[in-house]
Amino acid sequence: MSETPDPEVIELASKVFDLARTGDADALAAYVDAGVPANLTNDKGDSLVMLAAYHGHAAAVSALLERGADADRANDRGQTPLAGAVFKGEDAVIRALLAGGANPESGTPSAVDTARMFGKAELLELFGAR
Repeated sequence: MSETPDPEVIELASKVFDLARTGDADALAAYVDAGVPANLTNDKGDSLVMLAAYHGHAAAVSALLERGADADRANDRGQTPLAGAVFKGEDAVIRALLAGGANPESGTPSAVDTARMFGKAELLELFGAR
């Protein structure tokens, strides 16, 4: 089926992705509570959690995870939100993702691999890795 997407649906999805990028946790929570899928992804496979995490918005990450979003959902390149947060140095996001069940070994490269790459010994300890 190659239906033409409804322009209103595309507009709504774009708005929700922007909310994730800007970290509007309350608005994101309201949209997910109203029926927007917590694991909505864009054309690159980036989930709402991935976008919120990459842009440093721990409260938005937590709000999405509390509503059933997958903390380990990888994008089309195999990257996870936790690895992205390690790359960006977003400590509050890292902790929110771990609290939400993120696995530091998931993804390519994993959060553990990323922490090793950047010599982040404190994160390796937090992840229980050597």
